[in-house]
Amino acid sequence: MEIVNLLAEAYAEKITSQEDELLQVISKQTSMNHPKAHMLSGKVQGQFLTFISSMIRPRTILEIGTFTGYSALCLAKGLQPGGELHTIELRESDGKTAQTFFNLSNQKNEIHLHVGYGLEIIPQIPLRWDLVFIDADKTGYIDYYEMIVPRLSDNGVIVVDNVLFHGQVLEEPLKGKNAKVIDEFNKHIAKDERTEQVLLPFRDGLLLIKKKV
Repeated sequence: MEIVNLLAEAYAEKITSQEDELLQVISKQTSMNHPKAHMLSGKVQGQFLTFISSMIRPRTILEIGTFTGYSALCLAKGLQPGGELHTIELRESDGKTAQTFFNLSNQKNEIHLHVGYGLEIIPQIPLRWDLVFIDADKTGYIDYYEMIVPRLSDNGVIVVDNVLFHGQVLEEPLKGKNAKVIDEFNKHIAKDERTEQVLLPFRDGLLLIKKKV
């Protein structure tokens, strides 16, 4: 199902600020070499993540789902001096690719890559989170969320990707496994009295969540 008008999407990409050279390299090499290149955040979403991070100015960022490192580098642009970004990737091959790109970045010392299962790794990082980006296995979204909320700083923000899941959450009846778990996740968030949220029908759907004041 087409969620975003393709002409509008192309126009948005044209108007959005250009990626830096390293992000362009990641985008090009991922598109050429990775069988799941569609998972890359891309220029417009990447710039959006940079904007969010630059406005929050976080000291701590958690990313669940590194892929080839594009979104982590976008998020890292808003870090305060001395801040740190922890990013978790399940697949060792993607982790190695991402680390190669991180090593070329001016912020290589601020980015800490963890390879393995997020639900096992997150409890081992003793930090409160100012900004969290969830873009990993869809079946784990509720568990990630419940693990993160108690450690979210008072003004912290969670950004969750793929909450429209290719438009499949709009279908009746719901068919695919991932569409069903994403719909369950979205409804779980909507009922949570601890937080408030806004769903942006942008790209594949982004959900922004923060604690209630």
